[in-house]
Amino acid sequence: MLEQLNKINLLYDIYAPLLTERQRDAMRLYYSENYSLAEIAEEYNTSRQAVYDLIQRALEAIYDLENKLGLYELFRYQQELLVEASGLLENKEITAQDLNRLKEIIAGLRTSNEQ
Repeated sequence: MLEQLNKINLLYDIYAPLLTERQRDAMRLYYSENYSLAEIAEEYNTSRQAVYDLIQRALEAIYDLENKLGLYELFRYQQELLVEASGLLENKEITAQDLNRLKEIIAGLRTSNEQ
């Protein structure tokens, strides 16, 4: 559950500018500020169902954008490479094999940014 929440928050950070203002606000209140549907409904002077539908449409939009653009997956891939590179650099003695792997990681990061 926490992993899914983190993914939604990252997707929101990436794609929020492409949502409507109302979708952005509802998602921010629900996922970041931890408001309940009832609290958001009161804020918007509407029903809980309307807020739920608004958030569901926003989620569909960001998942659709991710399927088309893949920016979240690109971010995750780059983070994995950076974690691996950091681990290699923490070794007291860097081997030739470590240097070759670091070169591969750098090439992978460059390639991923060019796509």
